[in-house]
Amino acid sequence: MVADPGFSGSEPMIRLEQVGKTFPDGTVAVQELSLDVMRGELAVLVGPSGCGKTTTMRMINRLVEPTSGRVLVDGRDVTTVDAVELRRSIGYVIQQVGLFPHQTVRRNVATVPSLAGWDRARIRARVDELLDLVGLDPATFGDRYPQQLSGGQRQRVGVARALAADPPVLLMDEPFGAVDPIERDRLQEEMLRLLASVRTTVVFVTHDIDEAVRLGDRIAVMRQGGHLEQYAAPVEILARPASAFVADFVGTDRTVKLLAVTAAASSTLDPITSDDVDLRAIPDSATLRDALAALLESDSARIRVGDAGVLTMEGVRQALRSAQGS
Repeated sequence: MVADPGFSGSEPMIRLEQVGKTFPDGTVAVQELSLDVMRGELAVLVGPSGCGKTTTMRMINRLVEPTSGRVLVDGRDVTTVDAVELRRSIGYVIQQVGLFPHQTVRRNVATVPSLAGWDRARIRARVDELLDLVGLDPATFGDRYPQQLSGGQRQRVGVARALAADPPVLLMDEPFGAVDPIERDRLQEEMLRLLASVRTTVVFVTHDIDEAVRLGDRIAVMRQGGHLEQYAAPVEILARPASAFVADFVGTDRTVKLLAVTAAASSTLDPITSDDVDLRAIPDSATLRDALAALLESDSARIRVGDAGVLTMEGVRQALRSAQGS
């Protein structure tokens, strides 16, 4: 995801204040973790196995109870809210999906609205709307059963079900980890498109730094024992890792990853002249990776970035150096 300029001026939708979790056997899963997730933001928790990312996420909807600190959702301490009420108000998507096998797609998606007492007409309209949003035609898929769907289709139904009652918060625990790479790429693209329309606040858990960089507005890099190493926008994580652990985790190819999250339009562009009309053009929304690919494929050493200006290979290099603060 190309880095958003930031969120400001509002209270966080989710706030973790020195939250810790120690299990009865003495295992410390999370240690004094503090971070904010702003309204409409997609925050990714990423790190190796055993770093506490799933435990952290599950403390938000009280599937795991914190042993210290506070978790606030929309300003309310979650421990003061009835656990069932809290979970119904927070969408939850897991890798195994967890659809009810003996219910149709339509009835699966309708689960929470039905429990909330919505009338049938409202439920049907909402189910149809959400199936359309996740790319499943209601007339084709509404009456099918989970076993009649592919893994990617089941995951889409799981997302639709989690969003059915229009929750302000959506928790996603490695939701695309069980599908093949091509379908995973499609699901990530669908996820970005969907969230652009609903603007739900999302906490997304993954062990894959590439997925984190593609999806996240901000990324929390965690290490074993639930320590937060860095919490920042993807560009900041890639360009200026806060520690040796973060640098090692994001990989030696972090400059290549940086190309994918830096907007081409943020580069120093040459003015468009009459001689540039026939140059190959890329959209204003394109990244430096898109620009580099276009330059390598072009017969010219120059390309147009929409109507913003003309970019050269030297411009790409300078933009990378600027992003890296050098």
